[in-house]
Amino acid sequence: MKKIIVPVDFSKHSEYALETAAELAKQHDAELIVMHMLEMSESIFSASLTERNDENAFMLLVAKKEFDTFLDQPYLEGLKVTPMIKYLKVLNEVATVAKEVNADIIVMGSRGHNDYDGVFTGSNTEKVVRHSDTPVLIVKSKPSAVNFNHIVLATDFSEESIPAITKALNLLNELGQEITLLNINTPNLGFLSTDEVDEKIALFLEKAKLTEKDVTIARIADHSIEGGISSYIRRSKADAVSVITHGRKGLNHFFSGSISEDIVNHVKLPVVTFKL
Repeated sequence: MKKIIVPVDFSKHSEYALETAAELAKQHDAELIVMHMLEMSESIFSASLTERNDENAFMLLVAKKEFDTFLDQPYLEGLKVTPMIKYLKVLNEVATVAKEVNADIIVMGSRGHNDYDGVFTGSNTEKVVRHSDTPVLIVKSKPSAVNFNHIVLATDFSEESIPAITKALNLLNELGQEITLLNINTPNLGFLSTDEVDEKIALFLEKAKLTEKDVTIARIADHSIEGGISSYIRRSKADAVSVITHGRKGLNHFFSGSISEDIVNHVKLPVVTFKL
């Protein structure tokens, strides 16, 4: 892990993300690229060139001043920190910048859907997740310690997910010591018997060229995907959760519909997402 990009809006949840990213940077001797998205008002696009230039200059001056204060943190001492200010109209440009600078991971804060606190409400966080080919670590609270000893990666063990799972394991093995691949069995059309689950997992491991010595396999039954994940991470005392996303279509068919939002926004632990 060489480069970590942190989009910030100067809210407290951005501070949580910055502190988490700083600890990861220390652990991996990585560069921190801290990016502020300078949002443009709708009126500026219909203004004259002179008016646009004046507003741009003023907004940039204010942003630089806030940036200096925001980055004046003791936990950033000794780290290579590169500030970056971008004029952004849409949040998917975070993913574009991450790709341009060849970032290994995006670390961003989120408060979920319930309250407003800066740019990164739950819905906006998910927009970044949907568009990003770069893995995204979503932080919900101030880190007491950044030690992801046990990370739970929820998957449906489909053959389609193998490339993303392989990619995820490469990064997660850098972040944590134990990775558990979790299968959630629910009482709906996707229900499988124990023998069917075992057969599907065995086929997945064979095609992915993995063994149960490489990863821990866990199975849980619950009334919902989110419920199964929440139950397992509580029982296993996990430190973080990871899911595979399917871009604009949300999480893959195993995590369809509003479940994607539930996982990203409502699970209290840090969430790491990877694009399928």
